[in-house]
Amino acid sequence: MAVGDWLKAFVIHHSAPFTVRYGSDLQFAGIDLPAPRRRRLATRHGKVGVLEHGEPGAPAYVHVHGGAWLMRYPMMDDWWCRYVAATAGVRVVNVDFDAGPYVRYPVAQEQCHDVAAAVAAEAPVAIGGFSSGGGTAAAVALMARDTGSFTPRLQVLGVPALDMHSDPAAQGDAGMISLRLRRLVRRVYFPDVASRREPYASPLLAEDLTGLPPAVVLTAERDSLRPDGDAYARRLAEAGVRVWHDVTPGVDHYFLTEDPARARSTMAKTSDEIRRALS
Repeated sequence: MAVGDWLKAFVIHHSAPFTVRYGSDLQFAGIDLPAPRRRRLATRHGKVGVLEHGEPGAPAYVHVHGGAWLMRYPMMDDWWCRYVAATAGVRVVNVDFDAGPYVRYPVAQEQCHDVAAAVAAEAPVAIGGFSSGGGTAAAVALMARDTGSFTPRLQVLGVPALDMHSDPAAQGDAGMISLRLRRLVRRVYFPDVASRREPYASPLLAEDLTGLPPAVVLTAERDSLRPDGDAYARRLAEAGVRVWHDVTPGVDHYFLTEDPARARSTMAKTSDEIRRALS
């Protein structure tokens, strides 16, 4: 890895708690919940911390935060975790997985799978995430199917990054998720070009999507990652998987924050899908 890339990723990784500010307008429920419980679960890459809302042992939504596989800051999505815990009435497990530049693919994907499998040994599980977290959640669902480790009841893929192999320039350079960032992620977290084709790196390129859990796929009209999510939703449906695919019009990658009024219905519908899947 080039020194310049390592330094850029280092800054992104460690500055996240100070630079990531979104979700304050979306705290429609769960603000009054206590601070999340902290515990650590064993994975093949060592113990991984999780932040939990809700009753121990209850059916669980396992959440994977975003941050381009470079940020390690699960609290960025605490507003969403609180909302789901309060409105779906389930336990929410927010995974504090390792990220670049300190690890590379497939560490985060395997850590999140192993955490979800451990939680699934306690109770029924749904898996989900936003952005890179959505891509990781899709990978976890594929791993679970391929290995028979557990059976997620639902996968929630919010503005997911699902293709690390195709030329990122094909998606253009407009919008929040810039071409420069997409290329940096590939060089830092997916440095082995050949491995970018693997289905756990690029779920969109998986040959077979049959047997996967029902899916909620949320995309945004102006997001450079929209083609990933739209195409995956189509492929899932063609494979016989039940899919609710919702496109928020007129917004970029921070699709919920950009339109809080519409976000109320999107969040409520998603939470209801989680509740029904885990009931």
